[in-house]
Amino acid sequence: MSHALAADLVLFGGAVVTMAPEAATAADAEGLAIRAGEVVALGDRSTLQTYIAEGTRVIELADAAILPGFVDSHIHPVFGIDLTRGADLSRCRTLADVEASLRAEAAGLGAEDWLLGWGLDPNVFGEAPVSNAVLDEVAGDRRAFIRFFDAHAALASSAALEGSGVTGTEEFTDGSRVVTDASGAPTGYLLEMQAIHLVEATLPELSFDQRAEALYDVLLHMARAGFTSGQVQDLAPDAIQLLQTIEATRDLPIRLRMSPWYVPGAPLEEVSRLAEMQGMRGRRWIVEGVKLMIDGTVDNGTAWLHEPDCLGESTASLWLDPEQYRHALTELDRRGIPTTTHAIGDAGIDFVVRAIDGLADPRATHRVEHIETMTDAALEVFVSSRATASMQPTHCTLFTRADGSDNWSRRLGEERAGRGFRTRDLVRAGIPLALGSDWPVAPSDAVGILADAQLRRPHDDPHAVPVNPDQALDAMEALRGLTVEPYRSIGRIGGVLAVGSPADITVLDRDPRVVAPESLGEAAVLLTVVGGRIVVDADVS
Repeated sequence: MSHALAADLVLFGGAVVTMAPEAATAADAEGLAIRAGEVVALGDRSTLQTYIAEGTRVIELADAAILPGFVDSHIHPVFGIDLTRGADLSRCRTLADVEASLRAEAAGLGAEDWLLGWGLDPNVFGEAPVSNAVLDEVAGDRRAFIRFFDAHAALASSAALEGSGVTGTEEFTDGSRVVTDASGAPTGYLLEMQAIHLVEATLPELSFDQRAEALYDVLLHMARAGFTSGQVQDLAPDAIQLLQTIEATRDLPIRLRMSPWYVPGAPLEEVSRLAEMQGMRGRRWIVEGVKLMIDGTVDNGTAWLHEPDCLGESTASLWLDPEQYRHALTELDRRGIPTTTHAIGDAGIDFVVRAIDGLADPRATHRVEHIETMTDAALEVFVSSRATASMQPTHCTLFTRADGSDNWSRRLGEERAGRGFRTRDLVRAGIPLALGSDWPVAPSDAVGILADAQLRRPHDDPHAVPVNPDQALDAMEALRGLTVEPYRSIGRIGGVLAVGSPADITVLDRDPRVVAPESLGEAAVLLTVVGGRIVVDADVS
C-alpha cells in the first residue's frame, strides 16, 4: 500500500467492541488501525494487513477486548490532591481502626507537622454522635484534621479548632455548619465547604511543583485503571496553571473536561465570569460547562429531603434561597452553557428536575449528579425535562448495606433507602446515564464500577447481600455508562470506535459483555490509548 496510508498503530485482539448502534447485529472486528490520532480502519486480519508498513507498530492482544476509551463522568483530581493528604482511613471500619491508622501516621511526623487523614466513613461512629475525641486522644496538642469520604464534612481536633479561631458561632452564606454540643462548644465536626474552609485555610500548603507532580500521578493512576477521559466537576483555583505546567513538558495521561463551580448563594453576575472561561483549553483539557450544587449529603445530614431524616436533619437546600438556583440555571441556559447539578436528597432532586423542566426553550444540556434517593414523581418529571443523569454505582455498593445498618440507610429509613440509587429505573425510562467514581470519594476503578453496577454489591465480597438488586444494570447498560452515555449526557457524540473517531481506547483481558460480573471486577487493563498514543502498556507483546 502507499506509505502515506500506512497506520501508526495496529491492534489485534479477540474482539473490537465498537459500541456503535449498528454493532448490535454486526460481527466483531478482530482489530483496528490508527493514524494521526484517529481510527482509520476496523476489520479482520486480512483487511488490516494492508495498513501495516515498515514503521507501523503492531500489538497482538490475544483474546482481549478492544473498547472505546472509558470515561469517568465525575472526578475531582485537583481538589483531590489536598483531599487525600495523610492517612488513608477508607478501609477503617471501627474507631479502633481509625485510632490505629492515625497513630501509625503520627509516628512518622515532625513536632510541628499536622496529623492529617482522609476517606473516613461515618459508620465508624455507629449511632454515637460524631466528635473529635479520637483525634484529641491521638494528637494531643498537635493540630489534626481529617476528611470524611464524601468530602462534604471534616473533623478537626480541639487544637486545630483553637488555632483556626473556630468558636461555633460562625454564620455562612450557604447551608454550612460548625456542629456544637449542648453547651455550644464546637465538637470538631464541620459540615460543607464554608465550614470546612475555616480550618482548611490554616493547613500547611504543598508547593506548586509538588501539586503538579501529584496531579500527574493521579491522572496516570486513572489511566492505569482504564480511563482515557474524565469529567471534572470543579475548577480548582490553580488548576489551569497546573495543567499548563504539566503540558509544557509532557501530555496529560487522560483528557479532562473541567466545569467550574457556581457556588450556592453567589450573585447572578457570577454567570458572566463563568461564561468568559468557557472554551479555555490545552492539548488534552478544556473548560466546558458549569457545576452547581443544590444540597449536601445524606450521611452528614445536609441533603435536602421532603421530610427530615431520622435524626431530624437534611431539611434544606444549600442555597439559603433556592429560587436563586433557578435564576442561575436559567441564565446559564440562556447563554447556552451546559450544567451539572449535585442533587442527592429527594427534595433536592425534585427541585432541580422541575427547574430544568421549567426552562422555556433549553439551549444547553443539563445533567443531574448522584441522585441517591428519588421519588416516582421526580422520575416522571426527569423524563419530561429531558435532563440527563450521572451516578456512581460504587457509592451504593461501598457505603450502604442491604440490612440497613449503615449510616446512610439509618438516616433515611426503610422507605427512602428503598428508593436508593435507581440506576435501572433511569435507564429504562430512556434517560442517558453516565457512570463514574466521584474520586476521591470512591476509587477511580473502571472495571469495579462496571461490575458493581451489575452486582449491586462489592464485586470482591461474594458474601455481601446486594442492595436493591432490582436496580442492577445489565452488562451493556453498564458498559454504555462508561463509553457512550458520558458524551450523550453532556450533549456530545462519542464513546464509539468507528472510522474517523478519536483513537481513545481501553483494552481489557476479557470481554465485559459476556463475562460474569464477579470475574469482570478482576479484569486487567492491558492497554490505554489516548489520541492514538499509548499511555499504559501492561507489557503486551
